[in-house]
Amino acid sequence: MNEMSPLARQRQRKPDWIRVKAPGGAAFGETKAMMRRLNLNTVCEEAACPNIGECWTKKHATVMILGDTCTRACAFCNVKTGMPRAVDPLEPQHTADAAAELGLEHIVITSVDRDDLPDGGASQFVKVIEALRRTTPNTTIEILTPDFRNKTQAAVESIVAARPDVYNHNLETVPRLYPTIRPGARYYASLRLLESVKRHDPSIFTKSGVMLGLGEERLEVHQVMDDMRSAEIDFLTMGQYLQPTPRHAKVMDFVTPAVFDAYAAIARAKGFLLVASSPLTRSSYHAGDDFARLRAAREAKLAQR
Repeated sequence: MNEMSPLARQRQRKPDWIRVKAPGGAAFGETKAMMRRLNLNTVCEEAACPNIGECWTKKHATVMILGDTCTRACAFCNVKTGMPRAVDPLEPQHTADAAAELGLEHIVITSVDRDDLPDGGASQFVKVIEALRRTTPNTTIEILTPDFRNKTQAAVESIVAARPDVYNHNLETVPRLYPTIRPGARYYASLRLLESVKRHDPSIFTKSGVMLGLGEERLEVHQVMDDMRSAEIDFLTMGQYLQPTPRHAKVMDFVTPAVFDAYAAIARAKGFLLVASSPLTRSSYHAGDDFARLRAAREAKLAQR
């Protein structure tokens, strides 16, 4: 990516509709302390999520497995890049212990990219799912995986066999912006991954998300929706991209709530079972409530047949 100008290095002032309260309070502190005690990483912290205060106060946290260091350097992501440490064998059970301690009805598990591992880290996802099923059998499980570059088929087959309730993989942006925003990935490879999940097990809900404000055009967003529906993706999330540091890709546009609502209406018309579209929407934001709505939407659709 080209060196940014001094103007581009300046953090842009956020509009009122995406300002949030600073995190704090007893419940927030308890969630943070538990994560440290169990030696768990969270995407809430590593990706500088704006919703961390709200979620952690409710004792909802998204566990990020396979360490805190990613083998890729996407222009939008705040997770550090480098050579990761060895995979922690205690991580699956610690994740299940966290779910039990928090009393989670629904948990979201994500990870860094681990291109250094023979299976891309797929076996660790399987172990986490298995540990959760043993420890908290009533907790529904949502996973948000990387693309498992060059290892996709075997990775997806093993994870699908472990039967998560929701399989999420984010497309992140429109194809035209991949070379600058997501250079280590390929748009159509990500689509094929999600399509493969449905092919192996149609009962698993599939989910994907995009960020807005990176310079995408309206018709490009509509095309991504069409591509997702062709891959039978059930749930679309859309949120505002926020620049985590001056070194990351600049926000090209702060998309208004009205525009997010308009995109949501179009997406619903295209046939998604569920759409979450707002400036503060993130992949795991309100995921438990959304899962209940997703399941209800499928049941209603089946009842109409």
